Amino acid sequence: MRLILAEKPSVAKNIADALKIKDKKDGYFEGNNYIITWAFGHLVQLYDAKDYDSKMARWKMDNFPFIPTNFKYKVKSDPRNRQRSDRGAEKQLKIIHYLMKRNDVDMIISACDYDREGQVIGDSIIYRAKPKKQIYRLLLNEWTPDEVLHGIEQMKPNETLRPLQDAGVSRQWADWVIGINLTSVATLKYQKGKGKALNIGRVLLPTLKIIYDRDKEIENFVPEDYFKLTATFQTKDLKEYQGTYIEKNQEKFKKKDILEDILVAIQNKTAIITDKQVEKKKEFAPFLFNLSNLQGYITNKYKGWTSDKVLKVAQSLYEKKFITYPRTSSIALEESLAGKTAKVLKTLAEDLPYKDEIKFMKTKRVFNNAKVESHSAIAPTYVKPKRLTSDEQIVYTAIKNRFIMQFMPVAEYEETKLTTKVDDVQGYFSSKGKVQLVEGWKKVENIQSKDNILPVVQVNDSVSLLDSEVSSHVTKPPKHHTEKTLLRVMETCGKSYKEDDSDEVMGSILTGFSIGTAATRAETIKKLKDVGYVSGQGKNLLCTDLGRRLVETFPVKDLFDLEFTGRLEKTLSDIQKGNVSKREFLSLVFSFTNDSVATIKYGQDVIINEITSTQRTKEILGACPQCGSKVMEGTKGFGCSNWKSGCKFVIWKNDKYLASMKKRATKTMVKELLKNKVAYVKGLTSKKGSKFGAYLRYEKNPDNDYFSWKMDFKK
Repeated sequence: MRLILAEKPSVAKNIADALKIKDKKDGYFEGNNYIITWAFGHLVQLYDAKDYDSKMARWKMDNFPFIPTNFKYKVKSDPRNRQRSDRGAEKQLKIIHYLMKRNDVDMIISACDYDREGQVIGDSIIYRAKPKKQIYRLLLNEWTPDEVLHGIEQMKPNETLRPLQDAGVSRQWADWVIGINLTSVATLKYQKGKGKALNIGRVLLPTLKIIYDRDKEIENFVPEDYFKLTATFQTKDLKEYQGTYIEKNQEKFKKKDILEDILVAIQNKTAIITDKQVEKKKEFAPFLFNLSNLQGYITNKYKGWTSDKVLKVAQSLYEKKFITYPRTSSIALEESLAGKTAKVLKTLAEDLPYKDEIKFMKTKRVFNNAKVESHSAIAPTYVKPKRLTSDEQIVYTAIKNRFIMQFMPVAEYEETKLTTKVDDVQGYFSSKGKVQLVEGWKKVENIQSKDNILPVVQVNDSVSLLDSEVSSHVTKPPKHHTEKTLLRVMETCGKSYKEDDSDEVMGSILTGFSIGTAATRAETIKKLKDVGYVSGQGKNLLCTDLGRRLVETFPVKDLFDLEFTGRLEKTLSDIQKGNVSKREFLSLVFSFTNDSVATIKYGQDVIINEITSTQRTKEILGACPQCGSKVMEGTKGFGCSNWKSGCKFVIWKNDKYLASMKKRATKTMVKELLKNKVAYVKGLTSKKGSKFGAYLRYEKNPDNDYFSWKMDFKK
C-alpha cells in the first residue's frame, strides 16, 4: 500500500480522480492499493520565541538578540486564538501520522507543490513522525490525470530533494530570526505608545525603499522647458505629411530662439526629399507569462486587481487542473514538453475563428531549457474549463491567449522613414510612417495597430512647405510605481532594467538575483499596505509618512539595499542547486542579526511611530427591555451594559435558534427589536431548504430571567 500526502484537499481529490479512487474516509481516500491524504498548507510552524523561554513573552531590550540553538516546530496556532493549536490541523496531523504507521503502508510519497515551500510542508509533516519507511517525492507541474499517472512512474527518492529542503528551511529560519529580533528591538526603540509593531523584514524593507526612491525622484524633479519645430509639407499630387526638425541628432531644443530663426529661414523655400528608407519589420508575440509578468499584465489592465489577487486566482486555476504551476519565474517551456504542448494547442485551437493560422512549431522563443528556472512558464493544460468565475475567466483567458499567440504568424509591418531638406538650413525634417502588413498573433486579442501612412514619394522629389510652427513642451517627472513596475524591479533587483525593457531582456537577467521569489512578491506588496508603510492611489503605490520616516531613520541600511537582499536571495537559490551549504548561509544571517540588534540598541534615540490611544466610543443600539440600560455590541453578542449588576439580556451573534434557520443576529436586527419589540427578518431557511421571511420577537420568559424567540407571519 502506498500513502500519498498532498498539500491541499483539492489536490488530493485530483490525485484520487487520476487513480480512479472513489472511497472517501475521514481525512483520506483509499483504494487501488493507494491511500491519499492531505495537509492544509502548513500544519506545523516554528516555535514562537516565548515557547523556547517564558521570559520572551514580554518584549525587553535585554532579551535580544535571541537566536535558538535548535529550531523547533509545533502544530500551527489557531488564527483566532494564537494561544492554542488549530484543532483542524491537529486532527489532520494525527490522521496522517496514523496512516504512516499502518502496517500495510510500505511507501510514503510527498506530493506537495514542487517548490521549496512545498518541500518544507511535506518534510515537516512526514519526518515529525520519524518514519522507518521509504519516502518518495512526486514532482509535478500540473494536476491533470495524465501528468499524475506519468509522475508516479517518474518518482524520486525524497533524499535527492535535500537541497530544496535546505533552501526552504534556510529561508524560513532566516526570516524568523531577522523578523523576530529586528521587529522587536525596532518597536521598543522607535515606537511610542501601544499598538501594531514596527514591522521589519528582509524582503519588506528593500521593496519599501524602491517606492520611497521613486517618490523622492518625483519630488525633487525640476521641470524643464524644451521646444520643437514641426513642418507640414505637400507633394505635387497635393498629399500632406509632417516632419520634425532635427539638427545634430537632436529634436528637442532648450533655446526657442534657435528654432524661431530656422522657422523664419525656411519660409518660401523649396524642400527636397533627400532620403527614403522602407523596411519590413517583424513583431514577435510577447513571451509566455511567468508569475510576475502575469501579475503586471492583469493589475495594469483591470481596475481593482492586486498582485495578491492574481496569484490567488491563478492558484485556484492550477488546483482545478486548468493551468500549469503558476509560481514560476521562467518565460519559456522545457524542450521536453514539445509533444505535450502540441496536443494542448490542438485541443485549445478547435473552436477559434483563426484556427487555420495556428501552427505548432518548436522554436527557441518558446522551448528553451536555458530560460527555465525550476519550473516552465505558465501555460494552459489540455483540460478545458466548462465553468469559471468572472475572475478566473480573466486570468485563464490571459494565459490561454498568450499561449496561442506563440503559434500564430509573426506580425509584420512596413516602416518608412523620409528625410526632407530645406535649402540653406543645416538640419533636416524627419518623418516616420508605419503600415501593418500581417496581423498575425495580434488577432488573438484583437490588438489594433495605429497605421501612419506617408504619401508615395521618391528621393529628389520637390515638396512645398504648407505650414510650420515652434511648439513649447515641458519635461515630465518619472511616474509613480504601480504593482506592474514594482514587480519588475523586484524581479531583477533593479539590475539592467529600464521600464520599457522587453520580456526577452528580463528573461536574460541573472536568475535567482531578486527580491523575494515569484511566490512571495505579491504577499510583500500586500503587507506593505497592511502595515501602513505604503498606500495605493488608483494604480499608483506611494510611501506613507510612516514609511518615509522608517527609510530615513532606521539605521540598518543593508536591509534597504537591493544588492544585499539580492545576494541573500541568490544564496538561497544556490543552496537549492546544491552549490552553497545551509550552515554557511545561516551563519551569515545570524551574525548580520546580532550586528543589527547592536546597531539599533546603541544607536540614536528617535521616535519613528507615535501611537495615540483613541478610545472608541461604542454605539448604543437601544434600551434594554429588562432594565432600561444601554444595549451595545460585544465580540460575541449584543448585550446589556448593566450585566455586572446581573442583567441577563443578551442576543448572541451565533444564536442557536437563528442558526437553525441559517441566520446570524445583526446590528440592524437588534436595533429594530429594541425600538419596535418586533423585527421583520428576510432570508430565513426552512428545514427543507426554502427561503422565507417572518416577524421575530425576543421576549422574556415568564418563569426565569432569560429571553426566547417568537415567530409570526403577520405583524
